[in-house]
Order: sequence, then structure tokens, then C-alpha cells
Amino acid sequence: MAELMRVGIVGGGAVTQVAHLPALRKLKGVEVVAVCDADLPKAQALAARFGIRDAYDDIEDLLEHAPVDAVAVCTPNHLHEAHAIAALTAGKHVLVEKPVALTVAGVQRVFKVAEKKGRSCLVGMSHRYRPDAQLIRGFVQSGELGRLESLQGSWHVFRPNRGALGWRQRRDLAGGGAMLDLGLTILDLGLWLAGFPAPRRVSAAFDRPARERAVENAGSAFVVCDDGPSLFVDVTWHHMGEGERFGVGVRGSAGAASLNPLSVWKELHGAPVDVSPHSAQGRESAFAASFRAQWAHFLACARGEASAPDPAEQVMLHRVMEAIYRSADDGRDVTL
Repeated sequence: MAELMRVGIVGGGAVTQVAHLPALRKLKGVEVVAVCDADLPKAQALAARFGIRDAYDDIEDLLEHAPVDAVAVCTPNHLHEAHAIAALTAGKHVLVEKPVALTVAGVQRVFKVAEKKGRSCLVGMSHRYRPDAQLIRGFVQSGELGRLESLQGSWHVFRPNRGALGWRQRRDLAGGGAMLDLGLTILDLGLWLAGFPAPRRVSAAFDRPARERAVENAGSAFVVCDDGPSLFVDVTWHHMGEGERFGVGVRGSAGAASLNPLSVWKELHGAPVDVSPHSAQGRESAFAASFRAQWAHFLACARGEASAPDPAEQVMLHRVMEAIYRSADDGRDVTL
């Protein structure tokens, strides 16, 4: 039986409440022993709701007094780097929500500390762990779709007013708007599915308020890779339509696939054939399954039973995202 892993959660927002804590409840060999939020009554309410022993309003107090082996960093974007480094420096394994940091240099600093301390640091790219994404990656890696030629992804949501965005509408706190909030996930998923080809050129355009340094409400980006597929990303916080729209499509020389809903087509005997493995989809939602699988992988990494993704992937991802923002700011293509 695996040794009990004791976890502390830093940040009591929506992702903690609807994703991380419900996922952890379903896993064996792990116990959430502490929760921390700058709003102490909020942390205390969460602790009472989920049966967590201790509540704090300062990460330093949690790290000093709570008996934790690992920490999940779920705070606002501008705090991710500092909180991840604090936990790693204290000798804890870290699962940090995206983005790891607001700059490439910040991403590198986080992983340098993880390496120095010999601790696992996994970034919360939960969409990689979706069952449909895992299936599509299997088709890609086996070569069944042929040579990848392009990937397209979109994430369209409707947020009724900017006041509801809180810190997300401030570029100094969020790092960016809809492109960073939604597009980073799509971009990571696309690069991961494609095996992280080397990006060469980026072109982007944003829709954002006229005031200086305001974050974008929507944006599109086109990424050209060396010896690999091109990637197109389109995101918005102001979607006009029924419900939220999220999807990623992959086009290869011998087939195509998409997720949400899952669809896989291959050329067989000169004709397109639907080979979608529909029976592989369970009753658990892709959202819930992704967070549960992500936590299972992180805990295995912390126990030395699995390897975390290569930190170079996150460095590359953030280099591309920085290029996307430069392209949108300057109105020109950016070469990496």
C-alpha cells in the first residue's frame, strides 16, 4: 500500500472548489490536511465543508506548521511563481495551476528550484489528461493519422461583465486576458498532441479595450512550426451562442481527429471511415476525469513512481505565448 501523501491547497477559488478537492476525495493514499487563502473565513469555510483539518491565510504559516508533503498552488496568476518557489524551497512537491509564471524567466526559475531541491513540479495542464485527448494522442503517436499537417483549437465562453473577472482584467495580475486564460490550454494541448515541434513564426490579433494595458476579450493566433504542423488558436470571453464551446481538431495526411465530442476518421481502402472509439468513453465527465488523472500522475511523480513532463515543454509554451502577445501588441509577425 502506498504511503499516505499529505497535501496542502493554497488558494480557495473556483478551481479548488469544483475541480481539485472533488478529485482528491476520489483518490486513495492522499489526504488534504490544510487549506490556505488570503481570506481566512473563506479558507475556514472550505476546511469545514471538505473535512480539512487546518486553515491558514498565509502560505508561509502553512509551510511552517502544516504536516504536508505536497502543495497545490491555485492562487491568482501573479502569485504562482512566488508560491511555487516557496513550497519547493520548503521541500514540498508542487502542483501549480497554469500559468507557472508570467514570464519565461519566471518559468525557468521555478523549475530550477525544483531541480535543486529534488522535488516534482507538475503544471496543471489538466486537458492533457482528458480521456479523449489521451486517445487522440495514441492515434497520433502510432502514426495512424499519417503526418500531422495542422491543429486547430477554440475555446469560447461568455462572461457577462468585466467586473466578474476580478483580478483577471488586470494585466499586471493576470499576465494577459482571454488568450492566456483560455489560449494557453489550447496551445499546450496542440503542441503536446503534435509532440512539441519547434515553433518558428507567430502571428496574432486581439480584441481588447482601447485603454492602455487592458487585457484582451478575444484573440486568434497562428503558429508555424519547423518540420511540423501549423497550429491555429481562437478564444473569446464574449461568446454568442448556446453554451460554452471547446474543441481541438487534428488533421493528418491519412486521417483526422477531434475532441469534444471525440471523433476519429481514417482513410481505409481509399475512403474515409469513422473509427471513433466511442465505447471507450466512461460515465465520468472529461473534466472530472482529467483532474483525477492529473492528481494520480502527480502523486505517482511525488512518490518516485513516474516522471513529470519535461520542464522544457513549459519553457517552449511560454516562449510562444510571449511571441503571441508581442505579435498582437506590435501588429506584425514574430520569429522565434
